[in-house]
Amino acid sequence: MTAKAQTVASTARRASDSPWLDRAARLGFVARGVVYAIVALLAIRLAFGHQNGEQANKQGALQEIADQPLGAVALVLLAIGLAGYALWRFSEGVFGHRDEHDDKKRTVKRLASAGRGVVYAAFCASAVAVIVGRSAGNGEQQPKTWTARVLGWPGGRLLVTVAGVAIVIGGIYLVVQGVTTKFEEKLRTGRMSPATKRVVVGLGVVGSIGRGVVFSLLGLLLIKAAADYDPNEAQGVDGTLRTIAQQSYGEIMLGLTALALFAFAAYSVAEARYRRL
Repeated sequence: MTAKAQTVASTARRASDSPWLDRAARLGFVARGVVYAIVALLAIRLAFGHQNGEQANKQGALQEIADQPLGAVALVLLAIGLAGYALWRFSEGVFGHRDEHDDKKRTVKRLASAGRGVVYAAFCASAVAVIVGRSAGNGEQQPKTWTARVLGWPGGRLLVTVAGVAIVIGGIYLVVQGVTTKFEEKLRTGRMSPATKRVVVGLGVVGSIGRGVVFSLLGLLLIKAAADYDPNEAQGVDGTLRTIAQQSYGEIMLGLTALALFAFAAYSVAEARYRRL
């Protein structure tokens, strides 16, 4: 590596360790919690039959914020938080996980961080779209539209299937993280009192398992869309929650899912304070 390249890399690493990036990431955890809390609230409305056309996905959650007094101000703050979280994930993707000595594992972790950065950058873009009044209509239709486009490509069914499998694997990973409390390794538990630690870990367990179940079902619906060659089978988070509601004991299942999402929202706020960055 040339001296100039080393200087650029060193400067980038210092930027990734910047206290401002640390603050942006922690604000991002709070923003993530806000989004999940509102999704959970909309899910509870679905459980009790008060749909009224609401969308229980991130777009519906953002629109719910926009409809409140000072909603535009709240959305601007939320967009800033999500942008900060995405930026931190991207920095992890480039320079993070330096404590991992296995090159292959470090590469996988960096790719996963970059992928999360893309997801939250999209969340940020959705918030900005709502702010400027260009929100793309029905959030439940968006995954169907994109699935229809991909299914029309050469090899599109395979791509949709792979995407569905990846989402299912991600969901299973979240469930495993919750069951094993592996997420605890990323927390500065030494700064918690014993009671606080029990509460935070409990929220993490319930929240991770709940998210994992929702994402796994979302992935399975995507796989079914590819198998049936029917983009209408694809669902966003909104459609996935409605699918849960339509099952036997669906209202109870959806209520438990909503509680799990509330737990994850609370855990996100705790993570903003105790996360090891």
